[in-house]
Amino acid sequence: MTTTVSPPAKSSRRRRSGNTDRGFNRVFRWIAVGAGATILAVLAAVALFLISEAWPAITASPEELAAGVPRYPEDTSLLAYLGPLVFGTVLAAVLALVLAVPVAMGIALFISHYAPRRLSQVLGALVDLLAAIPSVIYGLWGFFVLAPVLTPFWTWLNENLGWFPLWGGQVSPTGRSMATVGVVLAIMILPIITAVSREVFLQTPKLHEEAALALGATRWEVIRTAVLPFGRSGVISASMLGLGRALGETMAVLMILSPGFTYTLDILAAGQHQTIAAYIAADFPESTGLGVNTLIAAGLALFVITLAVNMTARWVVARRKDFSGAN
Repeated sequence: MTTTVSPPAKSSRRRRSGNTDRGFNRVFRWIAVGAGATILAVLAAVALFLISEAWPAITASPEELAAGVPRYPEDTSLLAYLGPLVFGTVLAAVLALVLAVPVAMGIALFISHYAPRRLSQVLGALVDLLAAIPSVIYGLWGFFVLAPVLTPFWTWLNENLGWFPLWGGQVSPTGRSMATVGVVLAIMILPIITAVSREVFLQTPKLHEEAALALGATRWEVIRTAVLPFGRSGVISASMLGLGRALGETMAVLMILSPGFTYTLDILAAGQHQTIAAYIAADFPESTGLGVNTLIAAGLALFVITLAVNMTARWVVARRKDFSGAN
């Protein structure tokens, strides 16, 4: 009785195939690692550039800054000079966020849970289209259309609710105030928050919604008990994305806002506030030497604010994840 030994061709082919797969996996792993390292390298390069170029302004005395920077007030430190810019930037972004988040959540819930399928597709496409409009178009629209339309409303708020800190002071007759900027920025960040929130709400497990309906819940109770807890972290992330857009917006703010350097909450008055991005864009063409270093120092302050906002958002999302309906 003879036995035949099958040739090891298949096993060798499998071995070669496995080696090839491991080789491709190794290449892909290094590509992924390189992509992640590139992001870190770019972030570090930007930070080093800002710090190195802003250092002359940081170490300069108030007298040197007053001599080298246009319209720089005498006997004022760099921190005191940049303070109103930071205040105006944060104020504009917070106003936009307060106005945009409730509207964006309402639109996202309507598209995901109330609107018919065809209507939701059309509305989703229109919302996404708003994100493609250039900021200069928003600036022109805000300057020529929205500011004159809102001026009577700002006047009414000042006359009837002027006791509230935000609506006191003298109302700008042209509407070029922080309040108008906040409305324009809210419209600009609305598509980002709406699109992300809509996709998060659509990912709510159907089992959660059907269980709530089986217990006799109404549509609003389903949204309150199943959809909103599940999408809380996503809404926070979407809001932080919109906040980042509002913090760095330049052209629309530059075209609408009448600038000023004060710490005031009178958002209806003109000539009271300025943002960092608009300040850099307005002063960069005529700045030289130490003036450029001062502008870069303002950019460094904006960079730090953006990093702080992102880190805070990640902390909030991680903290709320354990209490989310997704778990």
